[in-house]
Parts: sequence; C-alpha cells; structure tokens
Amino acid sequence: MNKSIAVLQSNYIPWKGYFDIIQYVDEFVLLDDVRFTKRDWRNRNKIKTQHGPSWLTVPVVSKNHFYQKINETKIDGDLWKRKHWRSFELYYGSAKYYPELSELLLPVYHSESFDILSKLNTRLIKLICEYIGINTPISNSTDFSIAEDKNDRIIDLCKQTNSTIYFSGPSARDYIDENKFKDNQIELRWIKYGNYPKYTQLWGDFNHNVSILDLLFNCGRDSATFMRCIN
Repeated sequence: MNKSIAVLQSNYIPWKGYFDIIQYVDEFVLLDDVRFTKRDWRNRNKIKTQHGPSWLTVPVVSKNHFYQKINETKIDGDLWKRKHWRSFELYYGSAKYYPELSELLLPVYHSESFDILSKLNTRLIKLICEYIGINTPISNSTDFSIAEDKNDRIIDLCKQTNSTIYFSGPSARDYIDENKFKDNQIELRWIKYGNYPKYTQLWGDFNHNVSILDLLFNCGRDSATFMRCIN
C-alpha cells in the first residue's frame, strides 16, 4: 500500500488549507529546522474583525539572529498572550462556538509557557487537529536525519517515513526538481486548493484567507466538513 506524506513549515494558527493538507495525507511532517523568515506566517496570522483582516503576531527575538532556525527562534515575553486573547473576546465573543473554543484554548494562553516559537505552533496545530478529528500522525523534521538541499531534504523524509507519494504545495514549484523525485521512485503530486464552501462568518464580506480559528469559532467540531476540498 502506498503511503503519502506532506511537509510544511510550522505556522502560527494557520489557515484551514494547512489542516486540509494534514487530513489528506498518511503522515505529516513539521519542517522546523529551517531558517526562520521574518514578516511571514511562522509567527503571525490573520483574524477577521469589523475593521477588516487584522494580524495577530507572536513577538520573537530576531535582532542579530539572521540565520536562526524556526526551532531556535525564541518568543519575546508573554504580553502577546493577553493581546491575542482579548482579540478573541472582542471579535469572536458572539460566535456560536466561542465558549467551547475558549475553553479549549485557555490553557495555551493562560497557564502554559512557551519559550520557542515552534513549540507553540506545534502545540496549537496538534490541539486543533485533535479537536476537529484529524488523526494523521504528525512528526517533526528534527526526528530525522536529512540533507540541507531542499529537494534532497524532502526525498530523505519520504524515504525515512516509507512514503512513496509526496504532496507539495504550489509555491514549491519554484525549487522542486521533479526528476529527482522520479529517480528516487517517489510520486510527486501538486496540491491545488479547491473551492472551499462558505460558512456563517462574522464581520462583513466572506474571507477564506484567515486563521482556521475563524472557522472553529463559527463552526466548532463541524469545521472539518468545510475543509475537505483539495483536488
């Protein structure tokens, strides 16, 4: 039986398409031992407000840390937790599943402590997967011995997880060497996000491009039914 895998860098409360990929494959690998990129999705994401999309950013220590990896990137203090929680209250307090979701997220934002960004991201990603019933095994790239080259790194992960099918996001077309995958008997499949159905959403015109928290606050455990659209 062929086994499929996907590999993505960890993001802060990513959008629903990220979780769609996780539920679509047989194993998912969080790629955290690569360079942290500023002004990217690693430590921030958008939520929907009455003023339009708004960023929620986890501050990190990045000054003079030009080549640090995601799993080396330290979170700068705890004040952001209060700000993010206040945003949840303000913009999703009237959502149908706010009481249920706030109870789920409460430990992360009130009692748990995170010093490294990738630990926070991993905690939230796994927590959300469990909540909406995604049972795909999730590994970390640091669990494996992999090459530095972008293509060889993915091929190593495929081999070490005994995967013969690799699902890649569309942005990787810029560097993926399809012949390398062919030479290693790994079938490369490109993810094309489908037309996700709309759901009851607060604050004006519908917007798909926000954190999955928007979907969760509005749809609760039924959220997965609005995500199965990769084609």
